[in-house]
Amino acid sequence: MIISTTSEIPGYEIAQVIDVVVGNTVHSKHMGRDFMAGLKGMVGGEIKGYTEMMSEAREEAQTRMLAKAKKVGADAIVSVRFASSSVGSEMSEILAYGTAVKLK
Repeated sequence: MIISTTSEIPGYEIAQVIDVVVGNTVHSKHMGRDFMAGLKGMVGGEIKGYTEMMSEAREEAQTRMLAKAKKVGADAIVSVRFASSSVGSEMSEILAYGTAVKLK
């Protein structure tokens, strides 16, 4: 399956727009990450535990989006975007979305 952040895929023609496909996941922080984040907040710098958590969440959201595209018979997903938001004070949501298409 081809995934693209652009609205076109070089060398292919979009034959049919199927639907918008979405994948999301919500991850929560845990005490170990919160403790380390608090320490890091005092001295500055990257909080690697949170970076890893958000990377894992992004991969999961993309995997779920891909599964939905396969289910509707898509050959590709174009105009892919990612968004994040807070869900309460302890959780973050990652959303992956794009347009499922058939290619010629």
